[in-house]
Amino acid sequence: MSATLPKPRGRHFFANPGPTNMPDSVLRAMDRNSIDFNDPEFVEVYDAAVAGVRRVLRTTQHLFMYNASGHGAWEASLTNLLSPGDRIIVLESGYFSDEWANMARAHGLDVQSIAADWRRGVDIGAVRDALAADKAHAVKAVCAVHNETATGMKLPLEEIRVAIDDTGHPALFLVDTISSLGSLDFRMDEWKIDCVVGGSQKGLMLPTGMSFTGVSDKGMRAHADARLKRFYFDWTLMQQRPQKSFIGTLPVNIFYGLRESIRLIEEEGLENVFARHRRLAEATRRAVKVWAGNNGPQLFCANPSRYSDSVTAVLMPEGYEAEAIRRCTRERFNVSLGGGLGKLNGKIFRIGHLGDLNEPMLLGALTAVEMAMRIERVPHANGGVEAAMAYLSET
Repeated sequence: MSATLPKPRGRHFFANPGPTNMPDSVLRAMDRNSIDFNDPEFVEVYDAAVAGVRRVLRTTQHLFMYNASGHGAWEASLTNLLSPGDRIIVLESGYFSDEWANMARAHGLDVQSIAADWRRGVDIGAVRDALAADKAHAVKAVCAVHNETATGMKLPLEEIRVAIDDTGHPALFLVDTISSLGSLDFRMDEWKIDCVVGGSQKGLMLPTGMSFTGVSDKGMRAHADARLKRFYFDWTLMQQRPQKSFIGTLPVNIFYGLRESIRLIEEEGLENVFARHRRLAEATRRAVKVWAGNNGPQLFCANPSRYSDSVTAVLMPEGYEAEAIRRCTRERFNVSLGGGLGKLNGKIFRIGHLGDLNEPMLLGALTAVEMAMRIERVPHANGGVEAAMAYLSET
């Protein structure tokens, strides 16, 4: 494409799988001057926001919050629950499960990875076998990414919970919900999850920079014996703070936005939020399945039972660069798509359909992708957008 193309007009549309679009009312809620985080006015906002996060997590248990991205909450989950040399199992699902495992190794933990095809996901039977073989109960935790943003795949947490219970194994169950919370059904207490990692910038529709961990009573008992070094993320220190979270200054403006985002989610209703994400995700997948004709791009996730409802990863045909599509949609149409991570760099692009999103917004992104494929002469079958429109108009 010519470097002399004018800058595209209109509002920039962010079709990434995180961070995501922020509703105008959330932006307005955060648009305020500083306030003392011990001020009674702010304490009321803080308490309401924290209670709302618990409702979205579906937990009545412990919640710790941090000035950090999701990686900070990952680190908090490991350092607060484990001791040097402890063995953990990490279920491979893509780039982010590998990063969590790498972080654990950096902290001196013994990581046992349950390998998986990134296009199909882990075999739950292999998880059960690994736990059954651990007669000495050396494994202290099982770590799973609920929704792997890099591959467009979700894992069945209920089945993993059953695998742990069937073997009678006492391992803690740790789950990353960064790209699933507020988008996919999640039930911390019902599924007996001991530590949940979450972040502000996806389903909660906020800026990046705040993360949290929900922790079970069982997790808190493990914390009492954990010996990995920590300070900034130390739950014991946090429990001594008035807010029972944060070491240092609180991100007060984000809490005004969080209270508003919780209000929006609950005004729509959690079940309706999940249903909206399912509809938009299915419309996206129907578009990609049409584009796959003529040896065109195809869904990266090849396991329909594990399709993600918050992000769709699209695998380019051999010999064609995903970055060409991303560059074209950004420079010509002001639409930003997600790129491939790690070994998928240049091979896939990702369409985010989570958070503050409706049908016209999604169809705009899909139209930009289909036009970009024509411009970049990527083989595909026409009519993907029409297939998405037909589905959305019928459901």
